[in-house]
Amino acid sequence: MNWRRRVNKTFGDLTGFQLTRLPVAAPEPEPEVRAPADPASDRLLRAPVFLLCPVRSGSTLLRAVLNAHSMIHAPHELHVRRLTVGYGTTLAERAMGALGHNRADLEHLLWDRVLHRELVRSGKRVVVDKTPANAFAYQRIAACWPDARYVFLLRHPASIARSWQETSGRSPEDAVTDSLRYMKAVERARKALPGLTVRYEDFTADPAGKAREICSFLDVPFEPGMLDYGDAPWVKGLGDWKDKIRTGTVQKGRPLPPIDEVPAPLRALTTRWGYT
Repeated sequence: MNWRRRVNKTFGDLTGFQLTRLPVAAPEPEPEVRAPADPASDRLLRAPVFLLCPVRSGSTLLRAVLNAHSMIHAPHELHVRRLTVGYGTTLAERAMGALGHNRADLEHLLWDRVLHRELVRSGKRVVVDKTPANAFAYQRIAACWPDARYVFLLRHPASIARSWQETSGRSPEDAVTDSLRYMKAVERARKALPGLTVRYEDFTADPAGKAREICSFLDVPFEPGMLDYGDAPWVKGLGDWKDKIRTGTVQKGRPLPPIDEVPAPLRALTTRWGYT
């Protein structure tokens, strides 16, 4: 008799109860992810914009500039892809199935409603979501909104890793490993989806020129005042909130590191993104 059985027997002798291991429930199968069956009725939102980017790539700066435009609403990171739906009962599951909805369909309806509400309340025409983790779910986002538009924001990989180390407290090695996951996800999305690619360094060097390019892509007129975004609403933990971003104007980026100072795991992507 092993020690677990001895303990259980003693517990039973003393209390009259026995401990029994509960069966482990099988994980719920992932639902099929598919495009809306009827886009005209299944989606309130038309042509949402997703800023796909790694962490520490300047996305909060770009969203502040875009949000200062009279037609663009670019709120803090929304993380809508993390919103899930549960049936609660098998009857609810059967009822939704009879309507033609699986769990992924219902989640897409929820995501769409949240973003649409944000846009309507803003009184603007275009909504932009800049959550960096969206890069890991680009396929799901593309399925949810087949008409979505994408802006890919890049930054020198070594600058991303260094900034991630400084703001997160990670070791240099961990900062490289963790931020590289985001960079690779963005690169996969860039290969799979059409969109406009903007480099952070180019944007900070020529804010007006790059803002014009982005506005043209989004089919809105360029507004010079968007570059002086002022005291945008900041939410700690849902984007950058440090002193540099809070100046209200576009600041120049840090100098680019020479290639021999770029960590080895980042060199291939540094070359692919045109920094060498």
